[in-house]
Amino acid sequence: MILLLTVTLPVFLVLGFGYLASWRAWITEPAIDGLMKFAQGFAIPCLLFLAIARLDLAQEFDMALLGSFYAGALAGFAAGLLGARLIFGRSWEDAVAIGFVGLFSNSLLLGLPITERAYGPDALQANFAIIALHSPFCYAVGITAMELARAKGGSLRELPAQVLRGMGRNALILGILMGAAVNLSGLPLPEVLIEALELMARAALPAALFGLGGILHRYRPEGDMRVILYVVAVSLVLHPAVVWGLGSLVGLKVPAFRSAIITAAMAPGVNAYLFASIYGHAKRVAASAVLIGTVASVLSATIWLALLP
Repeated sequence: MILLLTVTLPVFLVLGFGYLASWRAWITEPAIDGLMKFAQGFAIPCLLFLAIARLDLAQEFDMALLGSFYAGALAGFAAGLLGARLIFGRSWEDAVAIGFVGLFSNSLLLGLPITERAYGPDALQANFAIIALHSPFCYAVGITAMELARAKGGSLRELPAQVLRGMGRNALILGILMGAAVNLSGLPLPEVLIEALELMARAALPAALFGLGGILHRYRPEGDMRVILYVVAVSLVLHPAVVWGLGSLVGLKVPAFRSAIITAAMAPGVNAYLFASIYGHAKRVAASAVLIGTVASVLSATIWLALLP
């Protein structure tokens, strides 16, 4: 428990600093909005660009690992989306944003350090394989579903173009695509440009977490607690349970099995709120689910770690 607290508490504290600053009016709402725009429109795309540009694309990926993990992620997305729509009566756009909360686990900020501290740095290979595809996969699913929801009543022939336009306007996807282009082409980047991008990238997570804390003060869970608790349960229980079942079925090796379960069992990542913010739907649910899920994952992750071989 103490081990997990040392991982999750810094994240919670940065969120808390942002919440406190907004609550005490030490920072204005327009300033919080500007900080989030910087994080999601500039700093995080730089972080993704560098990660993809430096990725060893020749690395062998275990299809059993990726299939088990992403099938579980899709199950979380479907449960979140259909539950929001059919149980809680939310609009299709809200339902997609809530489904994204169940889809996007915190693979980087929580999954990596917990796996490393539990099993050592040599146990992270499977984590990196999952992370390499995490943002592109989740954003492709989320953007496609959102554009379909927004195009209700329109011609099906127009949907591919609408999806592509939606993805083309997303700075996070552009960062990933540009990083892949640099990686595949072998194009050398000037050192001064790399250093500038690294400066931006280092600001990404702290800025996003602090800004999210300020957003939490604005979007408190009043009136949405049932759907928030539902999607947190989807994220912390359903996703890892599906991965456990599929991983056992396909005979996933123990190190990869551990990485897949731990990553799947993490709380919704900051990107869950960023996605909701981009489209302006279910922002209160997404922001609160990130906070409540992060706190709850201290207990849930301990349970999953105890169950793992």
